[in-house]
Amino acid sequence: MNHKKIYRLYQEANLAVRRRKKAKRPTSERQPLTPANSPNAVWSMDFVSDTLASSRQLKCLTVADDFSHECVDIAVDHGISGAYVVHVLDQAACFRGYPRAVRTDDGPEFTSRAFIAWTQRHGIEHLLIQPGRPMQNGYVESFNGKFRDECLNEHGFTSLAQARDVIAT
Repeated sequence: MNHKKIYRLYQEANLAVRRRKKAKRPTSERQPLTPANSPNAVWSMDFVSDTLASSRQLKCLTVADDFSHECVDIAVDHGISGAYVVHVLDQAACFRGYPRAVRTDDGPEFTSRAFIAWTQRHGIEHLLIQPGRPMQNGYVESFNGKFRDECLNEHGFTSLAQARDVIAT
């Protein structure tokens, strides 16, 4: 039996496989890049991807403070979900305090229910950049470029543990 016969039998029996609709997330108003006026005013976040020697994906979440241009945190894992992002931000807030706003693109990790609930729970403004305009998140894009050149391109990581050790230093 091939797929055409199965499709014909489904049609004759009036059967159909229902397609799941993608959940719509609330969107915020897109805002252009404005300079921060104090530390912890705005944290910018983005992802950098690389691969291990075994061809497995490596994903790095970089969080940078827009005012001081310093790295707040870098999380490294094979996959990073919205709940993982929230966990990383809560850990960073233990040492630095919560920011007044976070600037991100509209990736699934940053539009997830967990992330949106976290911003609302802590009264943090979520600033989304316009699609196709990465320079509206210019501070973290600049940091990611230096991070790629100085860390990721110089090392051929063989394991997640090695990548975490090198990136942590």
